Amino acid sequence: MAYSVPPLPYAYDALEPHIDKATMEVHHDKHHQAYVDKANAALAGTPLADAAIEDVLKDLGQVPEDKRGAVKNNGGGHFNHTLFWESMSPDGGGEPGGALADAIGSAFGSFSGFQAKLKEAGVNQFGSGWSWLVHDGSGLAVVGTPNQDNPISAGKTPLLGVDVWEHAYYLDHQNDRKGFLEAWFDALPHWEFAGYQFAAAKGNGEPWRHPAPDAGEQRNTRAG
Repeated sequence: MAYSVPPLPYAYDALEPHIDKATMEVHHDKHHQAYVDKANAALAGTPLADAAIEDVLKDLGQVPEDKRGAVKNNGGGHFNHTLFWESMSPDGGGEPGGALADAIGSAFGSFSGFQAKLKEAGVNQFGSGWSWLVHDGSGLAVVGTPNQDNPISAGKTPLLGVDVWEHAYYLDHQNDRKGFLEAWFDALPHWEFAGYQFAAAKGNGEPWRHPAPDAGEQRNTRAG
């Protein structure tokens, strides 16, 4: 049993001109695949080899100590990237509606206040990492994580994640991380997915999960 890279939920060129086809091909087929291969190698022969990646990352203390660093980095890379693909849509952008919009206004004062916080977290993330909108158990928050660290290891539910490693944007934006984040926010956030995650964090349904290794098709979160 092994993890595998799920197919993108849209075509490689569907996010152009904001993220080009070549970036998506390399990012998905090469970078994400490398994390999956290394996570599988680290977990092979352990009692967690058949576990869903969320269940592994939620309690890294259960991972054998000599494998823990590799699992945190590469299992985290697998989880983070799959959620990143779900966090974007060719029909994305704009603002969320409903309960999520109300919660964003309550937590950040306004949607523009939220945008500023998420961009700030991404721009100021030293080196490589991620910027996240999460539910922390009491409400919404913006957090940054280094490398392939992720919110679920800290007991938080991710609603959206933005990859600020340079391989996510270098072909389109070179070293202009701020420009990438501005372009991302203009057109790509998948608010339907974020709303699904928000409802689950509030107890209305289950949060999105990867399938267990080789367990079949990923649930279609794009159906709402």
